[in-house]
Amino acid sequence: MAIDSITSVDEFKALVESTKGIEGYREPMAFGIARVDRGQLNADTVLQANYAIVNWRENYGSAAVFIASLMEAGSEIDFTASEFVATVNDRFVANAMAAFAPYIVEATGDAHRNVQVIKALANVEDVAKDYRITLIFDDEAPASVESVYLKLYALSLGKVALRGVNLNGAFGILQNVAWVGNKPYELDYLRANEIEMKINGTYPAVDSVDKFPRYLQHIIPADNTRILDSSKVRMGAQLAPGTTVMPGASYINFNAGTLGPVMVEGRISSSAIVGAGSDVGGGASILGVLSGTDGNPISIGENTLLGANSVTGLPLGDACIVDAGVTVLAGTKIRITAEELLKIKEANPDATLADKELFRGDELQGLNGIHYRQDSTTGETVARRSTREVVLNTELH
Repeated sequence: MAIDSITSVDEFKALVESTKGIEGYREPMAFGIARVDRGQLNADTVLQANYAIVNWRENYGSAAVFIASLMEAGSEIDFTASEFVATVNDRFVANAMAAFAPYIVEATGDAHRNVQVIKALANVEDVAKDYRITLIFDDEAPASVESVYLKLYALSLGKVALRGVNLNGAFGILQNVAWVGNKPYELDYLRANEIEMKINGTYPAVDSVDKFPRYLQHIIPADNTRILDSSKVRMGAQLAPGTTVMPGASYINFNAGTLGPVMVEGRISSSAIVGAGSDVGGGASILGVLSGTDGNPISIGENTLLGANSVTGLPLGDACIVDAGVTVLAGTKIRITAEELLKIKEANPDATLADKELFRGDELQGLNGIHYRQDSTTGETVARRSTREVVLNTELH
């Protein structure tokens, strides 16, 4: 069967409503059409998914059209599953083009971007070879490469909050591949063809071997965001406008990132979040949930400075400073004088701090305006009320 060409907006709305009326119908929380890269040896293996448009809790009319087009093209959709992935074929494209007919002409620029995807697919030969559609109904652990990438896109595009999607098991789903520019190669393919490729001079210059691509292979950043080395930001990271990622010891992992203009010269590990106006100094490390923090996600507040080669393994509030080379972990013993403790309490009126001199790091987590230092005489880690204002250079952000 096929969808008859829609001639008016009212007819389009009627199609959408009739589709939503299908027994068991559920609106997907996320959906999109991706061009996939398949394995060179194993064509059934998807190595990567490139989404031109990612829909997250939006554009439900387009979702209904895609679902109707799939069903009329012969697909059986299980609305009780957490996700659905299917090959896009010519019948699907023809159905979607007929349904979107009232919007085809005006679908340019920022208008009707899902329609623009269908218009582009209509000009692709053998569309079933490389294109897949993904519908996510529930935010459960992903079951396919396509759904992992859809969630990574949602994170990097800022459509969901950091730590806001379920990526459990993603590492087991993604293939470890050789990245040559934006093209993934199966490692077994390179091994099988190594001799011939090297003799013929066609062996590729491999940029990296990883399960995740680089952020810039898929995402166009904001105009005032700078990434000076593409290898420093992994796909699935989220960079707020004004973020600067310098080369050297910097790195931002997936499901981690910034909430505003931030200078990054250190490492922001998985699930770590840095607030606006903060500075992650050269070689500084914010520990992630994959190791080092007992699964406790680390958030760094606004206008906070992590000095060069410092290590932070507990959440910090606003206007904090961790001096260069200082390590602050949940179990770190930190000495605070009575005078400085009173100042810290005044800056954090809702905090409950005992009247003592020696604290564990986790007793201070999330508090504002603390300066962590090392006593150069005793070697102890000490804390005091911060008196220094952390301000980024506005010309750089």
